[in-house]
Amino acid sequence: MTRSSTAITDVPSGLGFRIGIDVGGTWIKGAIISMSSGTPVGGVRQLRTPASGTVDAVADTLSRLIDELGSESLGHTDSAVGVAIPSVVQHGVALSAANMDDSWIGLDVQAYLRERLGRPVCVVNDADAAGMAETHYGVGKDKHGVVLVLTLGTGIGSALIVDGKLVPNFELGHLEIDGCKAESRASAIARENEGLSWMEYADRLQQYLSHVEFLFSPDLIILGGGISACSNEYLPHLSLRAPVIPASLENSAGVVGAALQATTS
Repeated sequence: MTRSSTAITDVPSGLGFRIGIDVGGTWIKGAIISMSSGTPVGGVRQLRTPASGTVDAVADTLSRLIDELGSESLGHTDSAVGVAIPSVVQHGVALSAANMDDSWIGLDVQAYLRERLGRPVCVVNDADAAGMAETHYGVGKDKHGVVLVLTLGTGIGSALIVDGKLVPNFELGHLEIDGCKAESRASAIARENEGLSWMEYADRLQQYLSHVEFLFSPDLIILGGGISACSNEYLPHLSLRAPVIPASLENSAGVVGAALQATTS
């Protein structure tokens, strides 16, 4: 099967600012992003994700969040919007829904949000957004070859970037390890729920990363998600051929990457 790829190495000059929004199962985060630096202007705002998780309820929250960003009077709120969602996204259509209502599945989310929000919108998988941000603005900048970005959180998100081009919807959290989904054993929430020590967690992560390295032979592995702030607790216990480094954008990566995706809208 042939996959399309998205070039992320060059952001056209003169873009100025874009709005990035990261839709999660608990929080929806958003910011106005300076495209020259990849930094939030005025900070990242967040609203709680509607409990129903339906498309309509989330769209209402997105509209409210954009209004709140407009209250900062920065003069950039007519900008295009990039929206990262916890779904496999193909040509704007959601093909799955993680921690969201099933009403997302099969919907052309991009077209729907363009109509609801009344502005250009580009929709992207949330892990792909984080990977693009780290590759363009973070620790993966100017790295060549095969770069694998993994976000360790409620599950395991993954993004594969090959010579500056994204291979979309690379769902490596669903790989099977010892008869279980990898994210059920090696995600950050699995460590918390099972009360694993950092050494025990490092053993789980080692098993998972060794398998991934065998399959894809990355030149660099970047570990993100909130747990990247604690990387000194587990990184020293990992041993792989490829360098393994913590992400630099941490929890803002999805917002920044969504804004970067909006440059294509």
